[in-house]
Amino acid sequence: MQNIENIATGEASEQKLAGQTRCPVHGLWSWQKTARVPEIGLPAVERDEQGTWHVRSFAAARAILRSGNTKQAGFNAELIAQVRQIMHSPILYLEGKEHNQQRKMSARFFTPKFVSEHYRSLMERQTRQLIQQLKRNKQADLSRLSLVLAVRVAGQVVGLTNSFPGLAQRLEAFFDFSSLKDPHQDPFRFLHIAQNQSRLMAFYLLDVLPAIRARRRQPQQDVISHLIGQGYSNLEILTECVTYAAAGMITTREFISIAALHLLEQPELRAHYLASAEEERYKLLHEILRLEPVVAGLYRRATADITIDNDGTEVTIPQGEKVKVHIYAANEDEQVVGEYPLGLCPARQMKDESVPDMVMSFGDGIHRCPGAFIAIQETDIFLQHLLALDNLRIVKKPAIRWNEPIEAYEVRDFLLSLD
Repeated sequence: MQNIENIATGEASEQKLAGQTRCPVHGLWSWQKTARVPEIGLPAVERDEQGTWHVRSFAAARAILRSGNTKQAGFNAELIAQVRQIMHSPILYLEGKEHNQQRKMSARFFTPKFVSEHYRSLMERQTRQLIQQLKRNKQADLSRLSLVLAVRVAGQVVGLTNSFPGLAQRLEAFFDFSSLKDPHQDPFRFLHIAQNQSRLMAFYLLDVLPAIRARRRQPQQDVISHLIGQGYSNLEILTECVTYAAAGMITTREFISIAALHLLEQPELRAHYLASAEEERYKLLHEILRLEPVVAGLYRRATADITIDNDGTEVTIPQGEKVKVHIYAANEDEQVVGEYPLGLCPARQMKDESVPDMVMSFGDGIHRCPGAFIAIQETDIFLQHLLALDNLRIVKKPAIRWNEPIEAYEVRDFLLSLD
């Protein structure tokens, strides 16, 4: 786990971003806070000494993620493929027709209509409870509030609603890699693996198994019920629950905190957000996510030769080679996002209308995150209530750390108070 220097502090850092942080449209501004090293100016496509290809331009990244000649190589995909007890691979790791079929069957849980009808009231109710808690205590750690909200909402989507107390704490402990400095070289990695196995078992016994038993008796409109209907075993359902926990709970938690930091630090930006209609608020949140993608890299392995364009020159990635798509770099590609790529501009217009406002932050291609709408709606509902508190202020700026094994930032110890 590495601490990230806050780009907003330090004369050298401010000079580095001079001319990169002013929004030319509204005059509102903020700057990137989470990237470890700015990737602007690095090669769009290159191969390192270990044989991994690094893709940084938007066009090349989209070509890789949409290619039919790749398969997942991140999130322990190649390890999961070796687990013989799993007959049904998690949807994250499926490819081709099998993936498309499973994605189509589960897509109904993530449509804007279904989300608004089934989860919006839960988001609002949970948000009100957390805001009341903040009002009573006069102080709170936003990273804790966002964890509770994210776990509650994603738990409803997945079907983890029959848990023993402490689901949020169990998931936080399971995804805590702070004691593991390097997943390949740390001499204590085996101890960490054993510890994580015990945490996984606790998650299964206290959260997943009760949900499975309840849904075998009475199915619901959630992921676990869907998996039971498809004949998934308990082990396979557990694996899917871990996948959804990482995608739907952990990442949304971090985004809520980093979005709140941008808006609380800039009063004019906060006022702009609160005064805007939903569509414009979503656009601003998408711009923050473009600037601060929670997952920094996506990995693929070429299943056949792939030829991509590299600034007018064709480059062929041979079959079997590993590819890393750099999300920060793709999101900062000036050929797509325009000027001031490291600055936050609420009215940013993409040069290509086919590019979404958040660019690559939810991925692309067949593995694009299906929970994108849930994450944005949940964040928006919570931030509307939080930022509407007139006397809300930052007591302590958060620590922004880097979780190396999953290549994602973490926002912790973000203390807020009501005067």
